[in-house]
Amino acid sequence: MIKNPLKFSLLALTICSVMGLSVSFANGKAKMPMVDIAGKAKVTLEVADTEPKITRGLMYRTSLAPDAGMVFLFRPNREVNFWMYHTLIPLDMLFVKDGKIVKLIADVQPCKSENPQDCATYPGGRGVAVSEVIELAAGYAKQHGIKEGDAVTFNLP
Repeated sequence: MIKNPLKFSLLALTICSVMGLSVSFANGKAKMPMVDIAGKAKVTLEVADTEPKITRGLMYRTSLAPDAGMVFLFRPNREVNFWMYHTLIPLDMLFVKDGKIVKLIADVQPCKSENPQDCATYPGGRGVAVSEVIELAAGYAKQHGIKEGDAVTFNLP
């Protein structure tokens, strides 16, 4: 039981600020960015909404919580390719446009090369036009039955 809700809220806000997470408060409760994927899964998100955050992504992370991920916001929409340079954990990548998964690439393995030119891009070729990309722990999409065409609803405070 939380003895002092104000202290707890301030501690949560401080931790999230240090981690680069955005948080809002509604009715005195912390509200984290979330995504609902076709009613099959709800995921807490870290938000990459600037070029430096988008470039860094999940690089150097050694783990990702089971129901956590990162969303990359592209405003305006644009064609993108992702890679796994300096990414230490395997990921599922959900490429989203207009509230639908337009491309899902599962179980993408880390690139072990120190030369970024040796790392594959996903998807290959020209890329795919998106408004968002969601990265989740590898296997999450399969475990929850997530597929291309599924609806995606963001709650980004």
